Amino acid sequence: MWRLRRAAVACEVCQSLVKHSSGIKGSLPLQKLHLVSRSIYHSRHPTLKFQRPQLRASFQQFSSLTNLPLRKLKLSPIKYGYQPRRNFWPARLASRLLKLRYLVLGSAVGGGYTAKKTFDQWKDMIPDLSDYKWIVPDIVWEIDEYIDFGHKLVSEVIGASDLLLLLGSPGETAFRATDHGSESDKHYKKGLLGELILLQQQIQEHEEEARRAAGQYSTSYAQQKRKVSDKEKIDQLQEELLHTQLKYQRILERLEKENKELRKLVLQKDDKGIHHRKLKKSLIDMYSEVLDVLSDYDASYNTQDHLPRVVVVGDQSAGKTSVLEMIAQARIFPRGSGEMMTRSPVKVTLSEGPHHVALFKDSSREFDLTKEEDLAALRHEIELRMRKNVKEGCTVSPETISLNVKGPGLQRMVLVDLPGVINTVTSGMAPDTKETIFNISKAYMQNPNAIILCIQDGSVDAERSIVTDLVSQMDPHGRRTIFVLTKVDLAEKNVASPSRIQQIIEGKLFPMKALGYFAVVTGKGNSSESIEAIKEYEEEFFQNSKLLKTSMLKAHQVTTRNLSLAVSDCFWKMVRESVEQQADSFKATRFNLETEWKNNYPRLRELDRNELFEKAKNEILDEVISLSQVTPKHWEEILQQSLWERVSTHVIENIYLPAAQTMNSGTFNTTVDIKLKQWTDKQLPNKAVEVAWETLQEEFSRFMTEPKGKEHDDIFDKLKEAVKEESIKRHKWNDFAEDSLRVIQHNALEDRSISDKQQWDAAIYFMEEALQARLKDTENAIENMIGPDWKKRWLYWKNRTQEQCVHNETKNELEKMLKCNEEHPAYLASDEITTVRKNLESRGVEVDPSLIKDTWHQVYRRHFLKTALTHCNLCRRGFYYYQRHFVDSELECNDVVLFWRIQRMLGITANTLRQQLTNTEVRRLEKNVKEVLEDFAEDSEKKVKLLTGKRVQLAEDLKKVREIQEKLDAFIEALHQEK
Repeated sequence: MWRLRRAAVACEVCQSLVKHSSGIKGSLPLQKLHLVSRSIYHSRHPTLKFQRPQLRASFQQFSSLTNLPLRKLKLSPIKYGYQPRRNFWPARLASRLLKLRYLVLGSAVGGGYTAKKTFDQWKDMIPDLSDYKWIVPDIVWEIDEYIDFGHKLVSEVIGASDLLLLLGSPGETAFRATDHGSESDKHYKKGLLGELILLQQQIQEHEEEARRAAGQYSTSYAQQKRKVSDKEKIDQLQEELLHTQLKYQRILERLEKENKELRKLVLQKDDKGIHHRKLKKSLIDMYSEVLDVLSDYDASYNTQDHLPRVVVVGDQSAGKTSVLEMIAQARIFPRGSGEMMTRSPVKVTLSEGPHHVALFKDSSREFDLTKEEDLAALRHEIELRMRKNVKEGCTVSPETISLNVKGPGLQRMVLVDLPGVINTVTSGMAPDTKETIFNISKAYMQNPNAIILCIQDGSVDAERSIVTDLVSQMDPHGRRTIFVLTKVDLAEKNVASPSRIQQIIEGKLFPMKALGYFAVVTGKGNSSESIEAIKEYEEEFFQNSKLLKTSMLKAHQVTTRNLSLAVSDCFWKMVRESVEQQADSFKATRFNLETEWKNNYPRLRELDRNELFEKAKNEILDEVISLSQVTPKHWEEILQQSLWERVSTHVIENIYLPAAQTMNSGTFNTTVDIKLKQWTDKQLPNKAVEVAWETLQEEFSRFMTEPKGKEHDDIFDKLKEAVKEESIKRHKWNDFAEDSLRVIQHNALEDRSISDKQQWDAAIYFMEEALQARLKDTENAIENMIGPDWKKRWLYWKNRTQEQCVHNETKNELEKMLKCNEEHPAYLASDEITTVRKNLESRGVEVDPSLIKDTWHQVYRRHFLKTALTHCNLCRRGFYYYQRHFVDSELECNDVVLFWRIQRMLGITANTLRQQLTNTEVRRLEKNVKEVLEDFAEDSEKKVKLLTGKRVQLAEDLKKVREIQEKLDAFIEALHQEK
């Protein structure tokens, strides 16, 4: 009884001291304390009770355990010493009468003072976590709302031999809670979390009682020797505390693993019904889509895009990619020893799913991250996309690669892995590589809502870090920066003073500030290590590390798992705080764009670039179809005229003029047949096909560029021109057309029989037109040679040059010679050239023999054409003689027959080409146009180049802003529902 009353009085004094101690006012919320020291209670307080949490009727999909009965253990009471008793009752009575109240009061005051001193010492050792409470994820505080598995955890904890001493005396409940405390304390003491906290309380009570008992018995029984020193007891208690923490961590990890497996089964069950119902998008997928649309709309990453992202920055080879892989739980990035592997930003969206897979935004292929061959293919694909993004002459690119990673147990967030910051540009890099990387990093970090994950290599000297200065510039107050020290295992081995690591983690070594500091280990440096092996190595390292044992590092500051929980919690906190503000800003932008459109284009629809392209595509296909509606007569007229313009020079110069120099009709016909045969075999079919192809191009261009009146939209002109040029470039005429055409043309030219007078007259008309056109050309050439005549010189005040005067004198001399001999042959003899030159020299005109020949060619040509036209006029009446084969007649019209043969060949060739055009080539051209339009439709850069202008850009911006706003509203609605 005496000892019981003594303990009760001491406990009341302790309570009064704790309540009135400095630094604690009222009841302190548990979440503001360290995990190990959430509250301090005495195990022997009479009001301590264990309240079993109520069973939850609602089943949550990620719950994996049920309530298990709590087993009671009977533990032996703790005895701190032995006091021999004697039977001298007078002495005992005197002692009770004289010293009882003083001993009780002294013991109570001494025990209370010792308890207060011990409490102050432990409180000083606990860091102030009020600024870091966001690091502890919400799931830890809310876990009891979904999973009620406290009894199983208690059974696991009670089974540990090293904790039997903490569980109290026999007959009492193992875990008890006071009835005194705030409502918030009671809330956090329910379920698993409450039992874990009470477990930590027992550790505190055990230490406090040991200290108090040691103080009391050292006063009462000073003659007994201490078995262990105070320092050894403190070390022993710290060791027990560390073991308890690690056991608590392992229990949580095992339960979370079971929870993850159950969630995977639930998600797989939902996945089976994907074909029967529309699958609802996850919250993080909706947010990732918003960021993708924003990246397309805002390629320059200006200040309009303030949505949160986790930006991963660090020096080259500091371990950025390894940290990201640990968070994604897969080796998904290409790796290299010391060389730059991240050449463009990679946006990774982490979300929960039944299978651990990865897929790109613009691809439907899924990579199974549980298979090594798929992991290798994914790394290869990322490397190829990076190299494709990097332009020629550059080392890095600002273009972003978007990757989605899904898997059971992944923390939902969006991370952007940036190229590593370098200090020196090495050989093989572009000269502006360093500046480009700095600009890319600044562009992402200047977003005021971006969370900066600053990665620092712990194995190198802190003074060599570049990224910390860059982060300090972008976030000087450290309000959105999380610092991560990698390769701590190497740092512990190499660093001479371990306190230097403590200074880094406490933020005392670098000038930069941060919300939180973490230390992680991402493997032993072997690229073939699996994620599970790295996790085991990391856990084993920190379990045996002196950094934790000596309290240089806190338990919540280590392992990538704690880091991912903290980053995810900070990410969603930032999203909830900023997303509605961003939605409002896009609403204002949309209103401004709609007002501008109404003011500038009130009668036009808001068609974006893709819609305009579809409209232009339909117009172009309609115009191609219009080619098939061209009449056969129109085709043949165009083809015949174009073909004659192409071959007329050859016919006159190489066939008609040489044959006309012969002396009789037989020689003329023989010469004509030979030259026509040579022409047909070598040149004529090719020329005909070229003419047909050019005619098709001209007609196609005419339909494409012809204005359509009020319906014509000049915004399509560049696109139509590009489609026309590309289609013509791809179109090739049928290779067999020339062979068949050669036979047809040869047979047409072999025919010499003119059946009626109408054909005869048509041949004469055709011949006259051809000769008159050639005579006109010759007259123009002579005029250019000799200069203006006397009329033009008098009327237009024009003069001849010295060369033109020489040509004129030469022409006059040659015309005199032709008048003397009108049947002169086509070529001058050498003696005739000498005679002309001497005659000119006698008049003081110096001429060259080549000048005389050039002048003679034009003069004789004009003379010949005039003579041929006169002869053609005489042959109008020669059809009768032709039918009689010019027997008993001096008139010979073989040249008329030649032109009739040419005319007939042109008509037959035009008809053949027209049939080939309408039956084959127009359809092939239409097919080429469709292929070109399909290629242009897939080439966004081509569409941007061909469809330009203020109207197009305004419609594009308006469409993007509307899409962003709609997606943001849907995301905000889903975010509120999740709350």
